[in-house]
Amino acid sequence: MNLKQLRYFLAVAEEKQITAAAKRLFIAQPPLSYQLKQLEKELDVQLFVRTAHGIELTDAGHELQSYAEKIVGLAETAKDQVKKTSQGEFGTIKIGSASSSVGELPSDKFKQLVRFYPNISFDIYEENTFGVLEKLANNTIDLGIVRTPFNRRGLDSKTITNEKMMAITINPVILEQQEITLNELVKQPLIIYRRFENIFNESFAHQGLKPFYAVKCDDSRTAILWAQKGMGVALVPESIANLYAQDCKIPVKHVNWETHLELVWRKGQISPLVKRIINLF
Repeated sequence: MNLKQLRYFLAVAEEKQITAAAKRLFIAQPPLSYQLKQLEKELDVQLFVRTAHGIELTDAGHELQSYAEKIVGLAETAKDQVKKTSQGEFGTIKIGSASSSVGELPSDKFKQLVRFYPNISFDIYEENTFGVLEKLANNTIDLGIVRTPFNRRGLDSKTITNEKMMAITINPVILEQQEITLNELVKQPLIIYRRFENIFNESFAHQGLKPFYAVKCDDSRTAILWAQKGMGVALVPESIANLYAQDCKIPVKHVNWETHLELVWRKGQISPLVKRIINLF
């Protein structure tokens, strides 16, 4: 099993067609098919099955895809780092960005950075907070911007923003108010970003309240969209509300509902360029 085979395998897994994958890889179909058969032979498993709609992964294929993505990603990272070292210069900085950090990237601070390092480029990986932390743990990225709460084990961090929670609704009666309390929120169908569910539950329970969650999702922007369609009241961080729901937001009056965006990196030695970016924030 080699990197070429894994890249070929990933192309077919993503395209779901040998023809499309071959075009993407700029090779003919026969050598692509041959490499895939060699890979299956070495692993002694069937990775693909043909269906009426193209090629689908088997369970073994799905398992290999997860590892192949990490292996190929690490290989690219290793190649990039070795090249930087040999040339004595910096190239690409890989930053993982949680979906709720869209207001922080691109940062105006980077303009200052590229004046000093004109050859710097940025690779941005957009994930949820857990996906960013996983890429950080796997050395796929150099820095991450994530939202609290998260597991800080093995990480150093710097707080970028302090935000309160906002309620998003198209209900004009609610929007006429200056703010909304938990006692008022509990009367509404709520739309929540799933990561905050435990925090919400603890706060409601502390006041003896039981909320109804009409919708749970994994992206604040999705929560806002459902609220704007009249499906309930969405609870999202302030920065996201300011970007996507300027005309239908109202602050939540609850001191414990505060969240932060944080810049995170692995503990230990960091490169001068990564340190410079940290200092910019």
